[in-house]
Amino acid sequence: MSHILLLTNSSGSSVNVLPALELLNHKVHVVPAEPTALLDTDPCDVILVDARRDLVGARSLTQLLKATGLGTPLILILTEGGMAAVAPNWLSDDVILDTAGPAELEARLRLASARTPSEAEEASSEIHASGVVIDEASYTARVSGTALNLTYKEFELLKYLAQHPGRVFTRDQLLHEVWGYDYYGGTRTVDVHVRRLRAKLGPDHETLIGTVRNVGYRFTRSRAETAASASQDA
Repeated sequence: MSHILLLTNSSGSSVNVLPALELLNHKVHVVPAEPTALLDTDPCDVILVDARRDLVGARSLTQLLKATGLGTPLILILTEGGMAAVAPNWLSDDVILDTAGPAELEARLRLASARTPSEAEEASSEIHASGVVIDEASYTARVSGTALNLTYKEFELLKYLAQHPGRVFTRDQLLHEVWGYDYYGGTRTVDVHVRRLRAKLGPDHETLIGTVRNVGYRFTRSRAETAASASQDA
């Protein structure tokens, strides 16, 4: 039997959120879907987040929980329509439909709770690119050993670009991947964040984020990395 923590703002029991959960032999603790939800609760095996009615709030909550270094598997509960909105930057470990049956739910809970610490550490390993070290677990970034004072979105933008060195992204692509489908601001937001990132990288490293005229931006590989990649492809 697993200890399940259900974060929801719906009234009533878990049957109103995920009916199949009531049919399984698990201990379920229902608490409000708020950032402070984990402060006064016992340790749990899996966290379920009710994202059926508030996609924006659920995304912000999962991102915030993961930013604290949360290692507990986190699963989003979604409607059929909500499935299309989920992106990697939501930081959830899995998703499940609110209409899922008990067999599917049990399988997902079992797989999530069986995840080993070594797998969790591997998933949050550091990203090394052109002298920049990005630690996803602690949401920190360093360049030449110096920590960068980044906002959440600046960190996410730097991480996304560094994960795809050399690849060119349009401003619209970056808005979708970093800010999410529901962001209604203009592409100038990307330009502003790139400018701030370059300033924080400093004059010696600001060129790591290159501009491709009339297209967008890319993370520029160092000469050593480019040469090494070319050697491997030869």
